[in-house]
Amino acid sequence: MNQFPSQILALRHSAWMPVVEANAGLPTASKFGGIPWLQPGESWPTCQHCGQPMPLFLQLNLAELPEALRGKFGEGLLQLFYCTNTDAFCETECDTFFPFTEGKFVRLIVPESETPPVVPEQIAHFPEQRIIGWKEADDYPDSQEALEQGVEYAEREWEALIDADFPRSGDKLSGWPHWIQGIEYPNCRICQTPMRLVFQLDSNDHLPFMFGDMGCGHVTQCLEHKSEVTFAWACS
Repeated sequence: MNQFPSQILALRHSAWMPVVEANAGLPTASKFGGIPWLQPGESWPTCQHCGQPMPLFLQLNLAELPEALRGKFGEGLLQLFYCTNTDAFCETECDTFFPFTEGKFVRLIVPESETPPVVPEQIAHFPEQRIIGWKEADDYPDSQEALEQGVEYAEREWEALIDADFPRSGDKLSGWPHWIQGIEYPNCRICQTPMRLVFQLDSNDHLPFMFGDMGCGHVTQCLEHKSEVTFAWACS
C-alpha cells in the first residue's frame, strides 16, 4: 500500500480476521454458533415476533480480543442472537436489517460462572466455530467514507483499493465497514451520536447463513454508552 499518498495511508485501520476451530470450548469462549453463555436460570433468548428460540450467531469474549482492543468495547461477553424462522417471516416482519428492531437480541453481559445453559429441544443452533485467534491486517475505507474524512480518492486509487478488497469483506473484528448500500452507522439511542463498528458478519463466511441476497451485517456500539449495541445488515 506504500504506493498511495500519505492522506490515504493515514486512513489505515487494523482489522482482525478470526481463526477458528470446529469444536466446542467453554461456555464463555468466543465463537460463531454453538451454545452461548447464559446466566444461571436464564431462559434462552426468544424472538419477539414468533416466540421461538433464536440461535446464537456470535459471542465475543472481550477479555480474549487482540491486545490492541482490550477494554475498547467494554468487559464481559458480546452476544448476538438472530431469528432464522422463515415460516413466520420474522426477518421481513421485524425489519431485522434495521438497527434496534425485533427478531434479534444483542447485548453485553459479564459472565458469573462457567455453568453450561439448558438448551431448548426445539433450538436448531449452528455448529460451533470456536475463535482461537486473530489475524491482523490493514483496512481502508470506501470512497464515500474516505470523503467524509476529508480524502477524495482518484479513480485509479479507488480501483486499486477495490482490487485489494478494501474495505475488507468477510467476517472481521474492527476495521472499516464493508458497506453495501452506503454509510449506515446507527445513532446511539441515548446520546444520538453515530455508533462505531465492533464486528462485521458477512453472509456464508463462518456461519452458513445469508442475509438477504448475499448481504453483510455489522455489530455496532456507542463509544460512550457501551451497553448500547445493535446489529443491522444490508444487501444489494
